[in-house]
Amino acid sequence: MNVRFVPTTRDNWREAMQLQVHEEQSPYVASVVVSLAKVHIRPDGDQYDYAPFNIYNAEDRLIGFIMTAVDDTTTWSYWLTGFIIDTMEQGKGYGKAALQAAIDHIRTQFPQSQRVNLTAHADNTRARRLYEKFGFTATGEVYDGEVVYRYELNPPDRDAKISM
Repeated sequence: MNVRFVPTTRDNWREAMQLQVHEEQSPYVASVVVSLAKVHIRPDGDQYDYAPFNIYNAEDRLIGFIMTAVDDTTTWSYWLTGFIIDTMEQGKGYGKAALQAAIDHIRTQFPQSQRVNLTAHADNTRARRLYEKFGFTATGEVYDGEVVYRYELNPPDRDAKISM
């Protein structure tokens, strides 16, 4: 399944603000407005660069939004935030495709990155299930009241044999 990221700009931000999640998800998911405010406010510190993206499907229909927040002076502080797949588009595989595209973007743009992080509210079972199926693992850490998940970009080869 193909998805395409287009930077959120003054030309397309209003379209992104129309994205909705299921009613039961809304307490757990930051709105596009909140995500876009973070670009200016930088709540995690000035060392982070925030890059918001509208997500389009192969038919050029807006299906979601995602933002990266990265501290490229590290190998570990690469975050996916503000991730939304529109209500009408959920359950079609776009969430998984968008996660893969976001990870590929970070891998390409920041080759020094060793992991990708994200957070999910403990009660947001739909999102947590998606992340876990994709390969993210809960770290046991909590950030801003949410469970931290990590995806290792270069996991150690657990089957490698030590040669002597």
